[in-house]
Amino acid sequence: MSLVLDPAAQDLLFREARTANTFSDEPVTEEQVQAIYDLVKFGPTAFNQSPLRITLVRSAEARQRLVKHMAEGNQPKTEAAPLVAILSADNEFHEELPALFPHFPAAKDAFFSERPVREQAAGMNATLQAAYFLIGIRAAGLAAGPMTGFDFAGVQKEFLDDDHTPLMVVNIGKPGENAWFPRSPRLAYEDVITTV
Repeated sequence: MSLVLDPAAQDLLFREARTANTFSDEPVTEEQVQAIYDLVKFGPTAFNQSPLRITLVRSAEARQRLVKHMAEGNQPKTEAAPLVAILSADNEFHEELPALFPHFPAAKDAFFSERPVREQAAGMNATLQAAYFLIGIRAAGLAAGPMTGFDFAGVQKEFLDDDHTPLMVVNIGKPGENAWFPRSPRLAYEDVITTV
């Protein structure tokens, strides 16, 4: 059985999509980010909890505050990208559940009254939403450079609060010259899929 999605879209979102290491200086507009979010917000999460929070780093001052927390090899990429986003998990996401899960508003207290439970749920579901966000960036014709090479505690202190856990930093923009490393191998179907 073939996929329903057009092959060109398959290439754009997956087969030709790569982590960008350089970017052009073409800006990423607020309208583009809004369109990306308005698409990916529909990706499913457990209880529709939607714990992902996105901090856009646009000013030069904020960029320098972020760069100092990036691993040395990631600093030039973060300095040069047209837009950088800090993706985090909101550990108090349950406060929004009565509106986001209206057919069972009691889920807020029935399942998520304890902070450790919320942190685990927020981390898993916000990471899932982060993957949707990366695909949305590709759907907008942009390239993403997601990174976890940074000082998590430093980024949290600099940009977030104790209720938000940083997940990744994503450089966003049109790819620049020599943006791609060679494609790394992937596991074959038979190495991943088990039928029981």
